[in-house]
Amino acid sequence: MPNGPMHLFIPGPTNVPDAVRRAMNVPMQDHRAPDFPELTLPLFADLKKVFANETGRVFMYPSSGTGAWEAAISNTLNRGDRVLMSRFGQFSQLWASMAQRLGLDVICVDREWGEGVPLEDYARHLAEDKTIKGVFACHNETATGVTSDIAGVRRVMDAAGSDALLFVDAVSSLGSIPFEQQAWGVDLAVTGSQKGLMLPPGMSMLGVSAKALEAHKSSTMPRCYFSFEDMLRTNDLGYFPYTPPTPMLHGLRCSLDLLFDEGLLRVFQRHHRLAEGVRRGVGALGLSLCALDPQWYSDTVTAIRTPEGVDAAEVCRIGFHRYRSSFGGGLSKVAGTVFRIGHLGDLNEVMCLAALASAEMSLADAGAKVELGAGVAAAQDYYRGATAALEADPGSSEGGAR
Repeated sequence: MPNGPMHLFIPGPTNVPDAVRRAMNVPMQDHRAPDFPELTLPLFADLKKVFANETGRVFMYPSSGTGAWEAAISNTLNRGDRVLMSRFGQFSQLWASMAQRLGLDVICVDREWGEGVPLEDYARHLAEDKTIKGVFACHNETATGVTSDIAGVRRVMDAAGSDALLFVDAVSSLGSIPFEQQAWGVDLAVTGSQKGLMLPPGMSMLGVSAKALEAHKSSTMPRCYFSFEDMLRTNDLGYFPYTPPTPMLHGLRCSLDLLFDEGLLRVFQRHHRLAEGVRRGVGALGLSLCALDPQWYSDTVTAIRTPEGVDAAEVCRIGFHRYRSSFGGGLSKVAGTVFRIGHLGDLNEVMCLAALASAEMSLADAGAKVELGAGVAAAQDYYRGATAALEADPGSSEGGAR
């Protein structure tokens, strides 16, 4: 039998803290009981704090984030509505495919995988076409390690005088990097339980603005399981229109408490610090990122291009079988040329150093000409300086929430 744990360095599902796992180990309870709202109503209120959504609502669905994608569309738009989307990675591509399959008229801007939401193209389309009802953006493209400027999307929408709804995929960003739903004018924000919220997969959360709730009243798209009407009717009383995943609600209570105890700003700073160490380690190995420019760098996942002739899938296979380390593989267009290190959720500096050490060995075994220890040393040097600065001035914004 192998010793020690399997090390999880994928960008989701992320590591579930022991405290959260213990919190989910509860006897089954009556989800229609009079005391059930004592658990659920504070969860709705605290999720609104994480979304930074004061005047809207947050819905919780027993589904992956894909379910909340569908809920956002089907509850606010109508078949044939024209929407503006962009594709620059696997998940932005999948959301565009869903919109087309649900009957929307999709204007889709394709960009190189490694870029983010193209603000100039969005500005041009919005200026030329006043019939656009929805604008979609993937905040953090998990497949390529790219973070986009959502506040910038809102700026170009406002500059064009657009009254469209703004839809944002925040699955691998919420609770890990800065996200301001209300300040950025995001109408529908999608996330999942298995990323920054540090829970198992199986729950999605949808932040909905007051404007989107109003748009819902004129939406005629078919829906049932994801209906806002059913949620509104039952959530206000602390219940759900169907059986909720009760143990996960207890886990969510614990994970939110952990985030608030650390402080969301410090959570964002920690993620930036960990990500920067990984990026410096990758650079010291002479490797490049899938993200094409520093403006796109993600603080939750680093997608690494393997050298010419080195199969990224083989790097992942070696890491798993020889070194008990799971890395994220390249998806779709970047399959075989990219592997990914996730650095979000319940994570610290030494865990990131372990990821780099395992990645170095796996790369070397797969035929890459890398200097063993170079990436780890570069990350160690950065972490030592960053953590010393943080100890010297605990109130500083070291690591910078971008």
